[in-house]
Amino acid sequence: QVQLVESGGGLVQAGGSLRLSCAASGRTFSNNAMGWFRQAPGKEREFVAAISWRSGSKYYADSVKGRFTISRDNAKNTVYLQMNTLKPEDTAVYYCRPGEGPTVGAGWGAYWGQGTQVTVSS
Repeated sequence: QVQLVESGGGLVQAGGSLRLSCAASGRTFSNNAMGWFRQAPGKEREFVAAISWRSGSKYYADSVKGRFTISRDNAKNTVYLQMNTLKPEDTAVYYCRPGEGPTVGAGWGAYWGQGTQVTVSS
């Protein structure tokens, strides 16, 4: 059974940092792109960042570019999201999601984790 477990969320003041982790089990995703998405209250889930299978390509939403960094450790089947200079508008539940293939262009798979809450106070 595939499981994606996000962790590292919490309450932080504006300007602070958090590092999210997403650990996969049940199968390896080392050959898949991985992405982070978020959903704020009353809003649709949106793309945040993505990384190709060998970390050669990284993509970011404009709203987080320059502040967030996605990375992965295929040996640990884990993807990370380093979030710096956090803003109140970053408050959301953050989810990881495997891609259908090695590159982001292959689309997104059906799996989602349970999410981790990030709250940024002003």
